[in-house]
Amino acid sequence: MPSMLELRHLRTLLALRDTGSLSKSAERLHLTQSALSHQLRMLETQYGTPLVERDARPLRFTAAGRRLMELAQTVLPQVEDAERHIAQLVQGAAGQLRIAVECHTCFDWLMPAMDAFRERWPDVEMDLVSGFQSDVPSLLERGAAELVIVHDRPRSRPGTAFLPLFRYECVALMSPKHPLTARQWLRAQDFADSVLITYPVPDEMLDVFKHLLTPAGIKPRQRTAELTVAILQLVASNRGIAALPRWSVQPYLQRGYVAARRIGREGLWCELHAAIPASLAGAAYVQEFVQLIRDVGLKSLEGTAMLA
Repeated sequence: MPSMLELRHLRTLLALRDTGSLSKSAERLHLTQSALSHQLRMLETQYGTPLVERDARPLRFTAAGRRLMELAQTVLPQVEDAERHIAQLVQGAAGQLRIAVECHTCFDWLMPAMDAFRERWPDVEMDLVSGFQSDVPSLLERGAAELVIVHDRPRSRPGTAFLPLFRYECVALMSPKHPLTARQWLRAQDFADSVLITYPVPDEMLDVFKHLLTPAGIKPRQRTAELTVAILQLVASNRGIAALPRWSVQPYLQRGYVAARRIGREGLWCELHAAIPASLAGAAYVQEFVQLIRDVGLKSLEGTAMLA
């Protein structure tokens, strides 16, 4: 019987391993859930046996599925290494990648992506651009950075390419004793009567202002703190409320140090994009670093989702 096993099937199996669900795997692979289910059924028909236990939560592999997943774990890294080596032969292995971020809470997950990248591209010089920047994309135009991470995709900028990273949920944070914990989710008006604790940056750079408060015409009283942990200390002591990405506060939520509520009935979902000079859009090392950022974000951060 001829084999129909392809690299895309192996990637599907690894996505199922990582996410434990068909829907999340489909999102990660940029497929519809029905397309992924069809692909899986074709494989099961090919081998004449189920590969996953669909009723299990999280999804579990059968013995046959585990064997194919082990194959994927062996084969795909070898394919990626070969493709990377070919790209280095064709495009050169050296380069420069200076990185700047708009996001105060990005560094915890950005560092692991940078560490993994250094192992794969040791001849690419990496650095972080320090200091607060009011217009991070302008660093590209001035030749002061090769990649910047921005909230939301700005309007088109000549000579700049924007690559999607992932979506993330911004949640409202408060003391577990705060009256707003009685609500399932917060409205814009709920912020009007509270002190909002934020980073010391312009309001237009804060997700909760851009996507909720400013459109609603609400300007709450504010207090600022430089560090995330300082914001959370103020929140825990009932000095005010805050709005931060869920990933940045998950350990504190698990300990009950602060409480979180969704912002809006469906939650306040925001975006991160990588901006690069258009001239680097085809550089293999830039593409791989962007993919590493996506992988780290989707695999290890709470409250993130694929961004098309």
